[in-house]
Amino acid sequence: MPETYPQTYFPVLVQIVIACAVAGGMLAGSFFLGKKVRNPVKELPYECGIVPVGSARERFSVKFYLVGMVFILFDIEAIFLYPWAVIYRELRLFAFVEMAVFIGLVLCGFFYIWKQGALDWSPRGSPEE
Repeated sequence: MPETYPQTYFPVLVQIVIACAVAGGMLAGSFFLGKKVRNPVKELPYECGIVPVGSARERFSVKFYLVGMVFILFDIEAIFLYPWAVIYRELRLFAFVEMAVFIGLVLCGFFYIWKQGALDWSPRGSPEE
């Protein structure tokens, strides 16, 4: 059992050093052992096999960011559910009320995004409308 402060964190330091050495070794090995073929085709940005067209400075639709918010909302909810499920039996009614409030807040965000139209991917003026 470690008795001093440095002894406690020495394994963490060793792990960080090993991780940096492995990452650096992989990058160095790739740099020194990899083929270096330069041509105009390889210098083009790759977009799913399609030749890039237009400027990279185009504006994104707000829907792009709203869908990103949906993913973040549900990722946070999923991460929060695991520790809640572990301690649910100990906290009982308090844990239930806490989760109900959290689910309510998540649903508020979800309904906001729904009302903004982030989940409607049909083009405007389509026959389905």
